[in-house]
Amino acid sequence: MRNPQHDIRIGTLARGNKGRNPLGIPEYVRQIIPHGFESLQLFWWQTLEGADLVRLSQEVREAIGDADVTIPTLAMFGNPLEDTEIDRQTHDGWVQLIDHAHLFGAKVIAGFTGRVRGRPLPESLPRYKQVWTELAKRAADKGVRIAFENCPMLGTWQTGDWNIAHNPAAWELMFNELQDETIGLEWEPCHQLYYLIDPMPQLRAWIPRIYHVHGKDASVRWDLVRSQGIHGPEPFAYHRHPGFGDTNWTDVISDLRQGGYRGSIDIEGWHDPVYRDELEMTGQVRAMHYLKQCRGGDYVKNPS
Repeated sequence: MRNPQHDIRIGTLARGNKGRNPLGIPEYVRQIIPHGFESLQLFWWQTLEGADLVRLSQEVREAIGDADVTIPTLAMFGNPLEDTEIDRQTHDGWVQLIDHAHLFGAKVIAGFTGRVRGRPLPESLPRYKQVWTELAKRAADKGVRIAFENCPMLGTWQTGDWNIAHNPAAWELMFNELQDETIGLEWEPCHQLYYLIDPMPQLRAWIPRIYHVHGKDASVRWDLVRSQGIHGPEPFAYHRHPGFGDTNWTDVISDLRQGGYRGSIDIEGWHDPVYRDELEMTGQVRAMHYLKQCRGGDYVKNPS
């Protein structure tokens, strides 16, 4: 029986780089699936490290087994606009994930736009258009879409190393520069709160271009903002698992549903200052249960 609640699945991320995930994706997936995650985003940092994606897709499917778990999104985080060796590996990673997405059942490839390092944001637009015109066409030919995460990676409008897609004004520039609906956003409220942006009006305005959602939140310490601003000695905000931060995820999911979003909310862990290290999976599983409750709880069939 189809579960209508699964129109928006609640899942998590699995890291592909060996240094960040010594277990490897298949074994990691095998161990976390029993907790109740409904979807997975497999992701890599800057390089695929020579991963055999054909073999990996088979191993991950075996790890999932009979569980009702999907892999709607793959991701490559790095800077494909520049031309160092690692940047070229990032670009090649995008190509490989686009070409092999169908083996995982993925419909979205996510990551950073890249950026011309150390320059004001608008100066990246010509290179952005050059690189992403080609990649967007490749994605469209393969039946997948591209989603840029709204993460600044400490970048600003004036300078940065990784990503131009961290501000609504930048989204306007990007989508005007390359008017291709293959390209959209991987959105989360965390980075907006960290920039003191109210995420809810932004969410409602941009839902049609949101192709994937990360389950990551933030807590803003407004007492510190008022007393020392955002450049004082103490952090004025923290990244949090959903359920431990400032965002009302019931409102987020309600707005996503009303806006027609059908996909997954995948929890991006490894950032929470409390639920980390030995408490990492404790925090992620708590966040998963919280998001399922915000989605409406267990599905209950109507009388017929």
